[in-house]
Amino acid sequence: MPDPPFVRPRKPLDGCRLALVSTGGVHPPEQDRFDIDDPSGDSSYREIPTDAPVLTWTHAYYRPDEGTDLDAVFPLRTMRRLVAEGVVGELNGRHFSFMGAIHDPAPLVDETAPEVARKLAGDGVDVALLTPS
Repeated sequence: MPDPPFVRPRKPLDGCRLALVSTGGVHPPEQDRFDIDDPSGDSSYREIPTDAPVLTWTHAYYRPDEGTDLDAVFPLRTMRRLVAEGVVGELNGRHFSFMGAIHDPAPLVDETAPEVARKLAGDGVDVALLTPS
């Protein structure tokens, strides 16, 4: 029988590889924006490198120019600090962002979410921190 989706890590956090997965529509500025005009919702995802120097977001509810703290939605900066402090073992080389407000979740459930799960498993990720938005 497979493990339930929410389980305690089998090793201490300071020995785990962690990845972020968000529905905040976060992405590096050079990547394509999410399609917020798609009536079904954009079920694609963006890969975000751990060393991305700058991030932005497509999400219509957040406006980075109004002083919104992107780390509250996608805490990559905080996770880097926790690795430096030894709280988290290491960060995965890539993280994943989806859009929220996906009105037709079938493509997400059938295609993109399993694809991301396979990538996380293939990367040897022990813990995925989900940040819904």
